[in-house]
Amino acid sequence: MSDFRNIITIEPGKRSGQPCIRGMRITVYDVLSYLAAGMSISEILDDFPKLTEADIMAVLAYAAEAEKTKLVVPQAVAA
Repeated sequence: MSDFRNIITIEPGKRSGQPCIRGMRITVYDVLSYLAAGMSISEILDDFPKLTEADIMAVLAYAAEAEKTKLVVPQAVAA
């Protein structure tokens, strides 16, 4: 899924402006943390019935896009 823009929302007054899923209070970070901790997609969906598999795919697409656009500046090597 490359078009996560209809699912991932950012609202300044909600969760301190963190990217959330469909205006809910579940953040991209929350879902990524659950996946990183070893939860399966089906376990996340069981714990959060308002989420869909498309929501989780949007989280992954958002994270991939954020990583792709990250600027890495090499540090100077001390002599």
